[in-house]
Amino acid sequence: MITGDPDRFLERFQTLSPDFARTRPRAVMIVLPEQFYVEPQTARDNRYVDTEAEADSRLAFRQAEALAQRVEAVGVPVQRFAGREDQPDGVFSNNVFATVPGRLVVGSMFHPVRQPEADRDDIRGWFANELGFEVVELHQRRCVAELTGALVIDRARRVGFCGMSQRVDEAGLEAMHEALDLALTYRFDLQDNEYHTNVVLSVLAGRAAVIHPAAFKDPAVPEVLAAAYPGRCLAITNEEKHAFVANCIALTDTDLFMSAAAEAALTPASRAALAEWGFTVHAIDLSELELAGGSLRCMITEIF
Repeated sequence: MITGDPDRFLERFQTLSPDFARTRPRAVMIVLPEQFYVEPQTARDNRYVDTEAEADSRLAFRQAEALAQRVEAVGVPVQRFAGREDQPDGVFSNNVFATVPGRLVVGSMFHPVRQPEADRDDIRGWFANELGFEVVELHQRRCVAELTGALVIDRARRVGFCGMSQRVDEAGLEAMHEALDLALTYRFDLQDNEYHTNVVLSVLAGRAAVIHPAAFKDPAVPEVLAAAYPGRCLAITNEEKHAFVANCIALTDTDLFMSAAAEAALTPASRAALAEWGFTVHAIDLSELELAGGSLRCMITEIF
């Protein structure tokens, strides 16, 4: 079911029994940057891009590799793919690739400069040949669907939270709901100056949520999140949001990853809440990569 009605959503949400084992990926995929630079085309609807910055591509590579090593250190294997010189935003692979058990979903990107990222036969071939995954190609349909950039998923309940923007249209929403095998999706509008849901919302291992309330046009949305995760819905400040605090990801029941800038921006109240809920924060310096308007969660494609 896809709905924009908060009451219908909550009524259905509360009937779903969580299976927290479903939140734990078997591995993750990371695309390491190659000749990384800030792509100006995507800045048209991404306020977080620093268009005046000249990124250090070698430092960006080292930061991405450091992220991969930190993920491996908590027991989550990392499948690395080399970046491509003509695809600087390919490092944000979760916009283009997503999985559910036994299936790789290939998204459909809004900006023409990012559309070639969906044509990587090495990535789809690895999933098909090494893992035996079915490959579902959304980019061959007439839709816009930037996967887990636009769609934040509670894997424990198979529930999606989709913020509508230029990065997803109605056809894309329906295609993602089906391809990612969701039981329920709540659709809502983001503010005009927001481009991806995963910059303003994260669901942590099905047990908690991080949200920036002002990022949603309808004030009912943060109320719905608070009702869905009672006592465990962290509302963050503007400063925390701009530092990519909501662009975090829990890769185990307790290991929460975010960038060093995000961790530094945590207020004492936010830090205390995450600790109280049992999360250990792992912070990685991604300063060069964040110049391009994305952060840590954008770089992680979970493999289920």
